[in-house]
Amino acid sequence: MQRCLPGRNVCCHCSLLFAAILVLENRDLRDAIKPQGVRFYSLNFNNTLRWLPGRAGEGETTLYFVQYKVYGQSKWQNKEECWGIQSHFCDLTEETSDAYEAYYGRVQAASTDIRSDWSLSCRFTPWRETMIGPPTIKVVHSNKFVVLKLRAPRSAYKRKRGSMIPMTNYYDLLYQVFIINNLLDEQHRVLVYEGKDKVIKIEDLRPGISYCIVARTSVLVLGRSSAYSSRQCTVLL
Repeated sequence: MQRCLPGRNVCCHCSLLFAAILVLENRDLRDAIKPQGVRFYSLNFNNTLRWLPGRAGEGETTLYFVQYKVYGQSKWQNKEECWGIQSHFCDLTEETSDAYEAYYGRVQAASTDIRSDWSLSCRFTPWRETMIGPPTIKVVHSNKFVVLKLRAPRSAYKRKRGSMIPMTNYYDLLYQVFIINNLLDEQHRVLVYEGKDKVIKIEDLRPGISYCIVARTSVLVLGRSSAYSSRQCTVLL
C-alpha cells in the first residue's frame, strides 16, 4: 500500500483519492457491461447459449467471450468460434452433445480496456430442457379419404455416418393431428387423432370443402408439446 511521506501529504492524499476513484469507476463500468440473462435455448437438441447486453447497453467496441463446462468439472473450456464476438448468441450444440449430461455456460463482456465479471447460466441438461419440434406431414388423398404420413422431428445430433438421429431415439413421442374446415373459423382446430401411429387415415370429410391439417408432438413424461406444424391443405373431389 502506498504511504505518504512527510511534507508531501496533500499531493499523496490526492493521488490516493484519485486512484480510489478510478478503481470505483472501473468497478461500476465492469458491472454496467456485464451480460444479463445468460441461458440456454434448445430445439431438437440445437443448443444455443443466449444473453442480453449489460445495463449500460453496448457500443461498437463491446465484445463477448464464451466458455462452457460439464457439471462437476472444474475447468472451463473456451468456445473458439465465440471468442471476441459481437453477437448475443453462441451455438454450443457440439459441446453439449450428450443429451443426458448437465452443462454450464458463461459469458464475459469487454469494452475498451475493461472486462466484466463472468455471467453464468443455470445448469442445462438437454434431455430435460430441449423443446420438441412438430412432425412433418405428407398428405395423400383419394376421392373419399385422406391418408397422412408423419415423420418424427430430427435431432441436431448425428450418427457416425452423418445422418441426423430422430427424436424418437430419445423420447416416446405422441402425435396429435388436427383438422381445420376452411369454411369455419381458421382457429377452430378439431382433434381427429392422438397416438403413436405414423400413417393415419381420416374419413368422413365432405367433398368440395377445403381442409387444412396440422399436427404437433407431445412428450408425456415431460408434460410438453411442440408448436403446430405448418399447414397441409387439401380438397376432396
